[in-house]
Amino acid sequence: MHRTRIKICGLTRPEDVAAAVAAGADALGFVFYPPSPRHVEPSRAGALMAALPPFVGTVGLFVNAGVDEVCAAVRQAPVALLQFHGDETARLCAETARAANRPFMRVFRVRPDTRARELLEYEHQYRAASPLFSGLLLDTYVDAYGGAGKVFDWSLIPKELAPRVVLSGGLSVQNATEAVVLVRPYAVDISSGVELAKGIKDAQRMTAFVGAVRLADATPEKEHTHERRT
Repeated sequence: MHRTRIKICGLTRPEDVAAAVAAGADALGFVFYPPSPRHVEPSRAGALMAALPPFVGTVGLFVNAGVDEVCAAVRQAPVALLQFHGDETARLCAETARAANRPFMRVFRVRPDTRARELLEYEHQYRAASPLFSGLLLDTYVDAYGGAGKVFDWSLIPKELAPRVVLSGGLSVQNATEAVVLVRPYAVDISSGVELAKGIKDAQRMTAFVGAVRLADATPEKEHTHERRT
């Protein structure tokens, strides 16, 4: 049985960090994008991370940040993985990751007219650009940067790519089981779907979300009847 990894993003408070860990999150995300309502200063994120137990991953989300800005943030908040969520080119992602000495994940914001081959080509481009590239996170396209809390058409994800991607965009307790059963991603990423308010997590929703993902993991593969487009 595949165990889908779970990332909870947009942590801002120590009690939420503790609750996410208790719920069974595999990774926690910290937003280093000042316009975001979930933004945390790197020094604050570093303090939140200091209380984490072993084997809980940490991710720093950046949007169009310069190399020096990312490196300065990582010095204060030593996240294990960088997440680039803006208009960064493959070359800039590679340069930044190399300077920060961290692997990175690239966000692809899926539009209604996105085609499966575009996702495969995008992944290939970034994988060829840097050995520090770890994979794609698929989110829903909106005009603003950061999480939109909106679902995209999961059938756009090529079957051969799905086991390597992080699925995001409008996930919730209500749709998590269906999403994981249909897509079978490597991991899922949630933020607004487990919140009481922006940046304020709900411990019960986090626990329920983890449970919904685990229910999908326990669903036999033969029930996976989702067809993907080409």
